[in-house]
Amino acid sequence: MMTRIHPVAAEGFTAGAAAYVAGRPEYPPEIEGWLRTDLGLSRGKTALDLAAGTGKFSSRLVATGATVIAVEPVQAMLDELIRQYPGIEARNGSAQAIPLADASVDAVVCAQSFHWFATPEALHEIHRVLEPGGAFGLVWNLRDESVPWVAALTRIMQPFEGDAPRFHSQKWRDVFPAEGFSPLREKRFANHHTGSPEKVIINRIFSVSFMAALAREQQEQVAEQMRQVIANSPDLAGKAQVTFPYETLACVCNKLLG
Repeated sequence: MMTRIHPVAAEGFTAGAAAYVAGRPEYPPEIEGWLRTDLGLSRGKTALDLAAGTGKFSSRLVATGATVIAVEPVQAMLDELIRQYPGIEARNGSAQAIPLADASVDAVVCAQSFHWFATPEALHEIHRVLEPGGAFGLVWNLRDESVPWVAALTRIMQPFEGDAPRFHSQKWRDVFPAEGFSPLREKRFANHHTGSPEKVIINRIFSVSFMAALAREQQEQVAEQMRQVIANSPDLAGKAQVTFPYETLACVCNKLLG
């Protein structure tokens, strides 16, 4: 079921599922403590990984001991998740039409995704499937653009954004405070991704939906621009291993009782 999925997301994430797995960073270890303390996840609880993508966040949810259900609208991403995590119950569905019963989960988590569907309709569905008092968590790994070479990569990407919803627009915040939910509480954690420049920089940029959707010729031109950034940066030039700096933003609110 593909319920009003933005065409850039549908096309880009279908084309870029493999790049997403290779290029996206993991989440910092501290996020597991946040899931346990701020979202109350533990053995005996059930968590919905909504818009789960390839399951990049799923392992953090599994580590809490909770039962994890993954819901994802893009079939290529869902197939990758099922391949990596065959033990997780995985369903095709969207934030506007979650294939779960009312009050059936203790937590809903959207990792790297909520900006795509930050609407009252999606919040109503999330509210519906949550138990009273249940937690709604939002997580993003954010590129640290205070680093000059990271900012240079962003400048390369910007002409291709179009109307694709983006975290940095902050429009996702417009739906908060949300009816039936407590105010958002936020925490931030340092994070990083270390590996070859091809993996943590080139693959990372092409894991972005609108970059993955580019024609092959355009991708080759963009890749050459990124390799020039790498060659001209003292932090990157000639290195087999580099570290891409991130900050992880973690937000949570709760479904109100009654």
